[in-house]
Amino acid sequence: MSRPGRDDAPDRLYTLTGGRSRSGPDTPFDLVTLVVAECEPATGMQSEHTAILRMCERPTAVVEIAAELGLPVSITRILLSDLLAAGRVSARHPHTTVPSGLPDPDILEQVLVGLRNL
Repeated sequence: MSRPGRDDAPDRLYTLTGGRSRSGPDTPFDLVTLVVAECEPATGMQSEHTAILRMCERPTAVVEIAAELGLPVSITRILLSDLLAAGRVSARHPHTTVPSGLPDPDILEQVLVGLRNL
């Protein structure tokens, strides 16, 4: 059964990835990894690679890239791995900064234990 509006036939996906079904074990891509293009698309590039480079002029999450391309995330990760290996994109996880002024979680745990002992 095919989903409407999606052209993810197995033969098309096989062609896009060159027969690979998984990205390498050392690739840093998860759903929220931010991808940034490091160069402009070159002539002769695969159309999906070109689309990714244009889309990633600003930091863009992997899940957003997959949605925009209309491809499964697993296939998008393979395409991103190709671009990363060629040095055409960089990847980083979003910063999860803790605002200063918040108490240390260990201290909060000790306070909670103390309150329970009362």
